[in-house]
Formats: sequence, C-alpha cells, structure tokens
Amino acid sequence: MYFLKTKGTDEISDYVQLRDDQFVLIAHFKTKYPEQIIKKLKLEKYESQLIRLIQEVPFGLLYKL
Repeated sequence: MYFLKTKGTDEISDYVQLRDDQFVLIAHFKTKYPEQIIKKLKLEKYESQLIRLIQEVPFGLLYKL
C-alpha cells in the first residue's frame, strides 16, 4: 500500500491518498480527523503509522507502507 499527502489551498483542505500495490486508489480523505476515517475504512492495523505519516511526511512524497 502507498501513502501520499497532498497540500490544499485556502479553500481546499489537505488530503491523503492510499493506493494499493497496483496504484489503484483505496481511499482519499482529509487530514483533519484521520482516526474516524481509518476506522471507517477498517484500516485500524495501520492507524498509528498513518497518523504518524500525516503529521511528519512532507507533502507530495510517495511512501510505501
């Protein structure tokens, strides 16, 4: 699975993309309340790693989970 954080603008929020190994989009969500979305998508086993990535990884950097 791949992680990508994209920078928003004044009117558009920052977003996270999660993609599978074939680079098919699994999820696209705002960075604002990731815990709720992670639980909704049933990705709890990646929760701590995803939250850390949202906080630490720079925008535009593709990261393999």
